[in-house]
Amino acid sequence: MHDTTAHIEMRVERFVRERVAPAVERRHVALDVTAWEVPGEPVPFAEAVGREFTPFAPGMTWSKPWGTTWFHVTGEVPDGWGGPEVALELAVDLGFSPAQAGFQAEGLVYRPDGTIVKGVEPFNSAVPVGPGIVDLYIEAASNPDVGGDRFFLPTPLGDRSTAGTDPLYTLRRIDLVERDLTVDALLRDCWTLTGLIAELAESLPRRAEILRALERMCDAVDPDRVAETAGAGRKALAEVLASPAYPSAHRVVAVGHAHIDSAWLWPTRETVRKCARTFSNVLALMDDHPGFVFACSSAQQYAWIKEHYPELFERIRERVAEGRFVPAGGMWVESDTNLPGGEALARQFVHGKGFFLREFGFEPEEVWLPDSFGYTAALPQIALAAGANAFLTQKISWNETNRMPHHTFWWEGIDGSRVFTHFPPADTYNSRLSGAELARAERQYAEKGVSDISLLPFGFGDGGGGPTREMLEAAARTRSLEGSPRVEISTPRHFFEEAKASHPAPGTWSGEMYLELHRGTYTSQARTKQGNRRSEHLLREAELWNATAAWRGLGTYPYDALDDAWRTVLLQQFHDILPGSSIAWVYEEAERNYAAVAASLTPLIEAAQRALAGEGDVPLVFNAAPVGAAGAPALGAAAGSVPGWTAPVADGAGWVLDNGVLRAGFDAAGLLVSLVDHSSGRELLAEGEAAALLQVCRDTPNQWDAWDVDAHYRHNITELREADAVRAGDGALVVQRSFRDSSFTQTFRLAAGGAELDIETRVDWHEREKLVKLAFPLAVHADRASSEVQFGHVQRPTHSNTSWDMARFETAAHRWVHVGEPEFGVAVANDSTYGHDISRHRAADGSAHTLVRQSLLRAPRFPDPHADQGTHVLRTAVRPAPTVLEALDTGYRLNLPVRTVTGAGPVAPLVAVDSPAVVVEAVKLAEDRSGDLVVRLYEARGGRARARVEVSEPYVRAWTTDLLEREVPAGSAVRSQAWDAPAAIDLALRPFEIVTLRVRRG
Repeated sequence: MHDTTAHIEMRVERFVRERVAPAVERRHVALDVTAWEVPGEPVPFAEAVGREFTPFAPGMTWSKPWGTTWFHVTGEVPDGWGGPEVALELAVDLGFSPAQAGFQAEGLVYRPDGTIVKGVEPFNSAVPVGPGIVDLYIEAASNPDVGGDRFFLPTPLGDRSTAGTDPLYTLRRIDLVERDLTVDALLRDCWTLTGLIAELAESLPRRAEILRALERMCDAVDPDRVAETAGAGRKALAEVLASPAYPSAHRVVAVGHAHIDSAWLWPTRETVRKCARTFSNVLALMDDHPGFVFACSSAQQYAWIKEHYPELFERIRERVAEGRFVPAGGMWVESDTNLPGGEALARQFVHGKGFFLREFGFEPEEVWLPDSFGYTAALPQIALAAGANAFLTQKISWNETNRMPHHTFWWEGIDGSRVFTHFPPADTYNSRLSGAELARAERQYAEKGVSDISLLPFGFGDGGGGPTREMLEAAARTRSLEGSPRVEISTPRHFFEEAKASHPAPGTWSGEMYLELHRGTYTSQARTKQGNRRSEHLLREAELWNATAAWRGLGTYPYDALDDAWRTVLLQQFHDILPGSSIAWVYEEAERNYAAVAASLTPLIEAAQRALAGEGDVPLVFNAAPVGAAGAPALGAAAGSVPGWTAPVADGAGWVLDNGVLRAGFDAAGLLVSLVDHSSGRELLAEGEAAALLQVCRDTPNQWDAWDVDAHYRHNITELREADAVRAGDGALVVQRSFRDSSFTQTFRLAAGGAELDIETRVDWHEREKLVKLAFPLAVHADRASSEVQFGHVQRPTHSNTSWDMARFETAAHRWVHVGEPEFGVAVANDSTYGHDISRHRAADGSAHTLVRQSLLRAPRFPDPHADQGTHVLRTAVRPAPTVLEALDTGYRLNLPVRTVTGAGPVAPLVAVDSPAVVVEAVKLAEDRSGDLVVRLYEARGGRARARVEVSEPYVRAWTTDLLEREVPAGSAVRSQAWDAPAAIDLALRPFEIVTLRVRRG
């Protein structure tokens, strides 16, 4: 038999494209359209429909970038239209591009009474209508495709002030159409089968069988009478579609999904509307497809719908009760996990799960983070303490260098906690359930032979849209289809139950899940990162002092103001906001929001401190840090003042700062060339090297500008060794340097009796595609470095022995990093810097030393072409640190500067802990507003510790809870303990263990 495979394939492709697909639409008629363009920001339906609408027609342009036009669509279904073989629909084309969904024009369709029908998207543009009169409104958003055809080029479209005012889209059609149901079903049959044969080996009989069936379909369907003969075409394909899947076929649990970025190439105001469009699409699908299930994370998005679209929210509530619209993940947003502080990451679950429980009586059991840029090793313990038992992500499949060895496995955190984890092997969270995606899931699944099941999120995502009827048809056809994995639509919970049952002994991945990509997100958009760090610590102060005042009867706890501030901060920890990868509009808004958080919290802090201090003129130092500072105890206040600064002294051609604890030496150019610890006599700096050295690096990543720092930045580094000016100021040495259009002012200070050298770096930054590093070559031989993460620290190699080590050339740390030898080490702390690189080098004397560098600033051109331009002030501290506890001490004090108040006298801490290894991370009142005190502590050294917790006010009972402040359920990973007064609250903590303690007032 001659091989005609290629000929048949060409025939089928063209026949489907040119004959079948066009015949889906039997006939159409244009409808009457009028329009009103909103002059500014979007307005509600009730306001829009009262405006004056003017005639509008296809071919006319509408709305500038980020604008809104309301279309009023009216008409009547012609006599003789409709019937059991067709569906009546509105076909809307707002000027869509075939490029991608969710990154361009979109619409939301309303009935005249203001109820929502569904969204209109580039690949989901049909709106069902009934017989008789057509009367609908479409709120059309002219969102620009910010990335365009060349994704990484600078664009003005991300900022309203530069996006332009010319109309962006041209209306193509708003027609009434008859959709032929049989032809549409034939098109779906062909799509599934052609997708399948593209993945089957050419030698398989199954492939030839399907191809011959498709050939018979082409013969059976008359190209001149497609509608009349489509049934015959379907009959030609029925046998190959009915052939069941192999018994050993991989199982795919398909979960409807619409990963909607809470901001990215659009602002949060547009995300609100994206959610309404997507969720209404989903609800419309549920009406027609009883087996359809949709999972959506991010309590924030539900909260937006409740606020702006209450009728839609109530429809969602009904579907949640049915188990079909499934709240997933349990977090306020799908946050970044590298950069948020420990308490903030905990509050993602407190606020996220709290919302789902209040509104729906539903608690997600999994953590759902498909797209965040790497995963902190602290997350397994946090997830378990929040009541989760499973974790899902997909992003690690983006690794540049190494491939993760597992798809279903245990993930072990810094404390030894393990959470059951899954990576969808199809390598997408926006599946269309295509043959290629299903085959990839089966082919790549790492646990073949011991497990046979994976999860696949399907639906248009990032910019929203969600699943479509075409995807549901694909799922139905592949439920059991020979040659394909078996597809079942279900929930995340069902998948994880099945996966655990099918794989009783998974492998284990220990430590962080580092993404070998997007390393620039630790540094981009420094103002937003600084706003995040400041806000986290302001919230700590506000909660601590107000809880202390409330428990002492000196004030009312400001629950609502704190909740509002937390939710603002949590939203902006979304994985495209805090990492710095969004458009300019997002960062203008973020900076305003952080300023508003500070304006809200600062008066709360000051009022509580005044209430605690009482009347008087005694100078008091309030210290919110969990370590002593400026003579004040941890979490309390003492009489006194902030120590002064040591004056610099000329020393030959250079300068010296010496406070009897540290001696810092500077050369004539203001370079730090010596830092000596008086107690040990050790020089902290490598022989012949300068520290606090500013380095400007070429920063031109291969792709993903705001996201990536590529290793080749190290090939082009300019060190700023020359000074424009060096002067001894009042208790400081001030050094000015410059690079091209930018200037740098470094101020070095040494507090009287202080253990660290304080370095303030003020930058007036006007470069493009440059990275600024602050380098510290340290006379320490360290095989690994400790970097603070949430509720502890991780240790990473300083060498690059393996490909995994080599790929980890830029890392995230929170307030400090530490490198050490036995009984000696050095800490480098910061007040708002996250990006670091730490590596081994050779000093001038041939000895090995450790180079610690902070990544201070970047200047990417996309998606915000003006990212990081302007003035920045960043603080660094360097000190001798025999252990990580000294590093922790400096990190907290740098980020929680003491405040001075006058009052009656010292303020005793409400909570005190007697172990330096056990750190109080939060002191607050309970979320249920019962007035109970909640204290969050953790073991910080990485070893076992015992600690006594003292509460200075009378109490009747104390007990441990989960992160949501609930009684610990049986079988929980959280240990349950309780103490009745007057028994002492004595804790025995495991390494890095988090303890949430709840205390009831006497």
